[in-house]
Amino acid sequence: MDGRPSFRLLHRTATAGERIHYYAFDILIHEGTDVTALPLRERRRLLAAALSNAGGALHHSAPVDAPASAIMEAAREQRLEGIVGKRSDGKYEPGERSGAWVKCRVSPGQELVVGGYIPSGDTFDALLVGHFDGSRLLFIAKIRNGFVPATRRDVMAKLRAIATARCPFANLPEPANARRGIALTAEVMKHCRWVKPSVVVQVAFTEWTDKDHLRHARYLGVRDDKPAREVTREAVQ
Repeated sequence: MDGRPSFRLLHRTATAGERIHYYAFDILIHEGTDVTALPLRERRRLLAAALSNAGGALHHSAPVDAPASAIMEAAREQRLEGIVGKRSDGKYEPGERSGAWVKCRVSPGQELVVGGYIPSGDTFDALLVGHFDGSRLLFIAKIRNGFVPATRRDVMAKLRAIATARCPFANLPEPANARRGIALTAEVMKHCRWVKPSVVVQVAFTEWTDKDHLRHARYLGVRDDKPAREVTREAVQ
């Protein structure tokens, strides 16, 4: 949207007829050969050659030759979520966190795990979301904004498939004065529905409060590429 990635539009493409552009930034198999052990600079060279005549909606996401500070500032000006910095000599390590890749956010955003919802009719009034702290899933926010009817139905279909009777959040119930608005007290929790913590959503917000809650949180989309157990609190640069 306006030249920026959009989770919301991506999830609407099946019905809205939006055109998708695909930007490739790495290559793992080249002409039948596993190249994950090659340094990133070599994999990028192979990728550029493979996509030299691609055209259309398939694009090569070329590396940027500029200081990190300048790239971060450009990301802020273009209102992007952030950048991912990678060591040029790093190999591809699936499922590992070696430090060769570093995510740097420049706008407030957070991946969160859905642990339940407040029902409303056939769908929900709000998603109940949180992040992991070690093995504990911590409740952070109720997400009410950012949904359209079709999105609510799609998310609800995912939640019905993972329903459970047990609340997955380790820090509930809350005391009545825990937050602005309605806190998830033991009484309020009687009206909630719980799900297994496996669905990850992307959320935008204005800031973290001093009580580690999100202010003005808004749903952006489902993250099918992110394992729930890897969702922790992210630092904003």
